[in-house]
This record gives sequence, structure tokens and C-alpha cells, in this order.
Amino acid sequence: MTGEAGVSAGGRFDGRVALVTGAGSGIGAACASRLAAEGACVGVLDLSAATARATAAAIRARGGTAMALTCDVSDEKQVEESVAALIASFGRVDVLHSNAACLDPGVYGRDRDLADMDVAVWDRTMEVNLRGAMLLVKHTVPAMPDGGAIVVTSSVSGLTGDADHAAYGASKAALIGFTRYVATMYGFRGIRCNAVAPALVMTATARRVLTPDQLADKAAERLLPWPCTPDDVAALVTFLASSDARCITGQTIALDSGTLAHRPEHALRQRHPTPCPRARPRGGGEWGKRDLRSVGNGM
Repeated sequence: MTGEAGVSAGGRFDGRVALVTGAGSGIGAACASRLAAEGACVGVLDLSAATARATAAAIRARGGTAMALTCDVSDEKQVEESVAALIASFGRVDVLHSNAACLDPGVYGRDRDLADMDVAVWDRTMEVNLRGAMLLVKHTVPAMPDGGAIVVTSSVSGLTGDADHAAYGASKAALIGFTRYVATMYGFRGIRCNAVAPALVMTATARRVLTPDQLADKAAERLLPWPCTPDDVAALVTFLASSDARCITGQTIALDSGTLAHRPEHALRQRHPTPCPRARPRGGGEWGKRDLRSVGNGM
């Protein structure tokens, strides 16, 4: 665990202290930057010391206050030391954004079929994604003033099923339940806890690794013509962390450009020209739009 600090801007979080995990890149970096831009003193926590320092330096270069922290969120001693370092510098923690997740290709890339699951992959995913969130709440809530806010990064993977990434999806589903428990346990102190559940977020990594066909598949699932960006997530996280959301707690909000808002008929038509080998179109002949709509509605 290491730390370093810098200066402050003004805004909605002026004088408040925020801790963002997984803040070295992507969603976490965008959320840390947005909180700092709105006046928060931000603890930028990441497993990678280099990326934590880079995000903190970028915040300071824009006139914000940031402290870089290096920590494996699944390690209680490291979490305790990191939170203590932040409190030693800024006095308390008003906002926690528990965002860190295990996306290591050696783990996430092997998170496939349950029948072939390496238990070490399952365990590491749960350690980072779920145990990490618990440890962060455990060590920040005692230093959090009444009226504080906690935001957890879940995923649409926690709201649906899929053919792979079972450990990741199960951990994100567990975080939704965890969010409700935290909201229930600490609501009497005015501490709120909510979760955000993004679908595909166009981070630099996503742009680099996803193929055109994969991007087209994702686009076919959406109602809106644009995908989510890290800045979109940051806008929702800062809203939920702010007093503007003072009556919202225990909720999970999807950022998915409409992916979950409809029956996936468009995707069904693309992927299954003959929707189901056991189904037959009305009156024989070719499948039409009405027939496909019936399949989408469960016949």
C-alpha cells in the first residue's frame, strides 16, 4: 500500500472525501476524475501502482486533489492500511465507490462452462468482486459520517444469464443483494448504498479487444444507437453519491442503452433464422416477423 496527495477544485462534492477502487483505468478512472472535478478529495485505489499514480497525477494536473493507493482489495490487511492512509490524509471517507473487479485474462478468460470450471478461477473472482466489496464497506463505514454514500459496480451480467463467465455473473448478482443489505444495515445513519449495472462499456480495453462482429452483436441487443462510455457510468455514480439522490438507496440501476428493456426479437432474428427446431410457423411456409414475435413472447 502506498499513498501520495495533491490540490482541490470546487463543486457538488466540495470538501468531501471519496475512495474509488479499480480507479487506475476505465470506469474507475472516469469516476475518480468526475468526483475530483466536482470538488472531492479522491483516493485513487488500484492493484497497479503505476495506473493509480497516473490517474491521480491526471486529476492533480487538472487542479483536483487525489491520493494514489495501491491495494489488492481481496486482502484485508491491505484494504485496512489503504483506508487508514486515506483517513490520515483527509480525515474521513464520505463516498465509497466499490468498483474493482477481477478482469485478469488468466482468470476472467478461463471463466467459462461450470462443468469445466477451475475452482481457483471461481474463488479468485469471488475474492476480488464480492469479498473486496465487503472488506471496503467493513473498513470505510466506521469512518464515514452520517449521510455518506456507497456505490457498487455490478453489471447486467448480474441481472441475466449467459453461456459463459458464470463466476463473474454470479459475483455481480451477489453484489446486488449485498447492496440491499448495506442499505438496510446503515440506513438509520443516513448512509445510502446503490449499485450501477452497466452493459458493455466502451473502455480503451473494450475498443482494443472486441472484434467488429462482437461489436455488431452488442449493437443488435440495444435499443439506443450508442453504447455506454466510462463517462456515462461516472455521471450516474456521481449522481448516486450526491445529495441529489438523497432518497435513493438499495437500488440497482442498469446502464445498458436499452438492452434489458425489451424482448430480444432483433437479436433473435439475426442469430436464429429458423428460431427453434421444435417450433413451426403458423400455416407452414417461411417465418415472418409476426411468427418471430410469437417466439420472442414464448409462443
